[in-house]
Amino acid sequence: MRAVIQRVSEASVHVEGKMVSSINQGLLILIGIEEKDSQEDIDWLSGKISRLRIFADEAGVMNKSILDIDGDAIVVSQFTLHASIKKGNRPSYIKAAKPDIAIPLYESFVQRFELDLGKKIGTGVFGADMKISLLNDGPVTITVDTKNKE
Repeated sequence: MRAVIQRVSEASVHVEGKMVSSINQGLLILIGIEEKDSQEDIDWLSGKISRLRIFADEAGVMNKSILDIDGDAIVVSQFTLHASIKKGNRPSYIKAAKPDIAIPLYESFVQRFELDLGKKIGTGVFGADMKISLLNDGPVTITVDTKNKE
């Protein structure tokens, strides 16, 4: 499972011209799911992101987590995070999980992250053509892959 975590001042997701999620200060999280991903990946990633200290404290040092600031979050499934461009110029997505595997894992991640944050979070619409707007704060962008924990 791969994630791109962006600290944002605001973010929103639109599908077919309608806003489906919107937040102010918090995290926009793009999630890529592989067929090999499991509940263990979900639990580890959710815990890691919820405790990630990338928000400024009173001294301006990145020392606070989304939990500490009571921030909001949007989680969007993005299979292109598993693109391979080793051969040619057209990306291959063979490592990305098919919807029958990816959808339950994505939904499980959202549920687990909501538990870790203690609040409802925003989401995208799986498989939809989404328009995502964000104001990256910092900018701060972190990438995580559960297959590279060590």
